[in-house]
Amino acid sequence: MNTTRLEALAHEEPSLHALAERLLALAEAGLPEMYLPGADTFVFTRVGTVTSDGVRRTEARGTSTRYAAITALGARFLPEDRQRPLFGGHTVEEYTGLLVEQLPAVTNLGDAALIAWAAAETGHPKLADALARVAALDVPGRPQYTVEAAWVLSALTAARTAVDVEDRLAAARDRLLAARTEGGPLFPHATGPGLVPGYRSHVACFADQTYPLQALARLHASGTDPEALAAADACAARICALQGDGGQWWWHYDARTGGVVEGYPVYSVHQHAMAPTALFDLADAGGTDFGAAIRRGLRWMTDVPEISGPDGTPREPMILEKYGVTWRKVYRGDPAKAVRAARGLTTKVAPQVRLAPLDRLFRPVVIDRECRPYEFGWLLHAWLGGPRR
Repeated sequence: MNTTRLEALAHEEPSLHALAERLLALAEAGLPEMYLPGADTFVFTRVGTVTSDGVRRTEARGTSTRYAAITALGARFLPEDRQRPLFGGHTVEEYTGLLVEQLPAVTNLGDAALIAWAAAETGHPKLADALARVAALDVPGRPQYTVEAAWVLSALTAARTAVDVEDRLAAARDRLLAARTEGGPLFPHATGPGLVPGYRSHVACFADQTYPLQALARLHASGTDPEALAAADACAARICALQGDGGQWWWHYDARTGGVVEGYPVYSVHQHAMAPTALFDLADAGGTDFGAAIRRGLRWMTDVPEISGPDGTPREPMILEKYGVTWRKVYRGDPAKAVRAARGLTTKVAPQVRLAPLDRLFRPVVIDRECRPYEFGWLLHAWLGGPRR
């Protein structure tokens, strides 16, 4: 019998089910505030600010095509009448059409791949044109950032029942699998040399793990590919084994050794959305069920041990219904990201060195008060997608 992801959570841990429902309601309340009707796009971020007379508010900054496409991918799981308030009156299908119309001017491979993925999921009649734009930006033999290469694979996988993409799909699959260091479980930051400076070529981020494992799991689900599923499972097993005692999904990994380079920042979107959506897709594809790790990560959103007092209560919540946001991350506050830079340089030649004094000098007690649309897009995708086995 299949149950939805939320139904399974209600059975496994009712208090976390209430938390997930709270976050989903926040997403529907917060996303309309991130939409710019005249431009039919989403802001890049909403930043918490304090006016000269001490009033707290949020301020919209920038725009993002990428975040718009991710929001569409998540919001498609909502009923149409609940989609329209998020997109200035448009349904997800209609809004995806607006994104497809923008594709000739899109020059970033990741942005184009996300739009094509949304077009495939919504059955857009110009899906072939969207994929052609992706192909034009994805020059054969040229290294790409791993995240964007993973989105290409997810887009082609979603499109394979509607358009003949098998040759491109095989190439995108092989590129991701070959990017790993000597068959190790983790993925690097780029699929080949040239995009990342040599001194930090071993450093990969959390997104470099979740998007490839999600893409490979979805590939297997669309047509049997045991090698892809095994790679996704191995990556998931490793990041789950490294998960922090407080449910933290760490930020920087050593793609060679499979260890952690630097744990902070811890991002809210990783805890409530990106890890769940990737690990749920893995389980749905027949891979290992990492539900316990998903629940530990979700619990961090209210526990936040980094900023909690002796009684376990955070000095400031990460979830703020008043402003329609979740604060973006907890971080060290070190100038110029000094800890990450030092650990990146050191682990290049001495992978086991931790530079422990840095942990005491720069404690992770600083809150980044901003929120971006993709945080809510992946949240909707994670918890409303399914069904879960």
